[in-house]
Amino acid sequence: MSNSNHSRRNFLKKSIKGAIATSVSMSAFSSIVPASVFGKNAPSNRINIGAIGVGRISREHDMPEVLKNDIARIMAVCDLDAKRVESGKKYVNDFYAKKENKSYDGVTGYNNFHDLLANKDIDAVIISTPDHWHGQVAIHAAQAGKDIYMQKPASLTIAEGRQVSNTIHRTGRILQMGSQQRSLNPWPQFHRACELVRNGRIGQLKKIYVGLPGDPGGDVEKEMPVPVNLNYDMWLGQTPYVYYTEKRVHPQNDFSRPGWLRCEQFGAGMITGWGSHHIDISHWGMGTEYSGPIEIWGSADFPKSGLWDVHGIFTTYALYENGVVMQVSNELPNGVKFEGTEGWIFVTRGSAATSSDPVSQQGGKSLDASNPKILDSKIGENEIHLYESPEQHLNWLQCIKTRQQPIAPIEVGHRSCSACLLHHAAMKLKRKLYWDPIKERFKNDDEANSLLSRPQRYPYVV
Repeated sequence: MSNSNHSRRNFLKKSIKGAIATSVSMSAFSSIVPASVFGKNAPSNRINIGAIGVGRISREHDMPEVLKNDIARIMAVCDLDAKRVESGKKYVNDFYAKKENKSYDGVTGYNNFHDLLANKDIDAVIISTPDHWHGQVAIHAAQAGKDIYMQKPASLTIAEGRQVSNTIHRTGRILQMGSQQRSLNPWPQFHRACELVRNGRIGQLKKIYVGLPGDPGGDVEKEMPVPVNLNYDMWLGQTPYVYYTEKRVHPQNDFSRPGWLRCEQFGAGMITGWGSHHIDISHWGMGTEYSGPIEIWGSADFPKSGLWDVHGIFTTYALYENGVVMQVSNELPNGVKFEGTEGWIFVTRGSAATSSDPVSQQGGKSLDASNPKILDSKIGENEIHLYESPEQHLNWLQCIKTRQQPIAPIEVGHRSCSACLLHHAAMKLKRKLYWDPIKERFKNDDEANSLLSRPQRYPYVV
């Protein structure tokens, strides 16, 4: 019986990988390509982009990186805050006016992403919304035939993430997760570290240490009138209705760090905010990008009052089927440390971090090892060579044209997000959890399985 179960599990794993590979192969040669990408009337064969969500991360990262590339043009912006729609239009119009040295007013503004998706001239979208809208917008965009660049994390819940991945594979869309640590620009050290680990330069991998920033709690905030420029009901989306206060949403007069990042209603805090980056790198380094842990345990402190209620200080652990144990904590240096039988490698962004994010203690060098000679090791022709890509947004745009898969496809993004949410579940339940990465269910644990999804508020239901 034991051998039979083991054989079945191997069969299921191979079946899932085969299905993903088949889907990738089919999408690579798909004939479902936006007409404006290859059509004879497309100016310079540019990809027409719509930016959904034009707040902090869109202005600091997503739109600037797309605007650098002549093969694409941002032709529309969308936000549930009318002030941000106008600001976003001006931002893009001003860029093209300066670049082309003439007046420019070619950007259309939308207050509802459904209207933007209905525009058949738009080939692809950037999703830079708050976390609780990522998955639903991606599903609607894929069903509308748009290719997608999506900020991490991949979803609000594990069940929603599975829905997103299935939709992307079914529709043949190109989706790139915002896991930019995978790309050679701007942080090539992550690719190098993972390639060294995958090729055994530190011996057999035994343990991974993941350090994340922390987030402090906050005070109780009084109810405020909803600004006339904000569609607050739709902003809340699938989550329960709660009163408006500015620190729950985003600043009305600037683009500083928004308060929703620290509310469990809209996400899980730093475990998904930064964990999606570092756990993704951990998976890449040990080759578990299409799987997940089998046991998770740990604990965390949570604020007992106040508006901001995501986890505080925490330490959690995960055991993988290959025997590797991952420790994740905001008391460790920010980065990823791979520890093997013959040494260790540590990798981090260094002093660079997302502007205005809390920064935990840094780990010094952006790439370090127990023996400096490890870092000088050459990867042989017949060894494992990981996907090399340029900057993340450029890789996405290139893949829209070639229909090849990008460096961070949706299933990879879903699996890294899932792992983060498993750590979060362990924080909440404060006991060891047993996970089946094939079925994506906890074993014999109804209470834990109840955390895989959340009720969705009508009419924001998929």
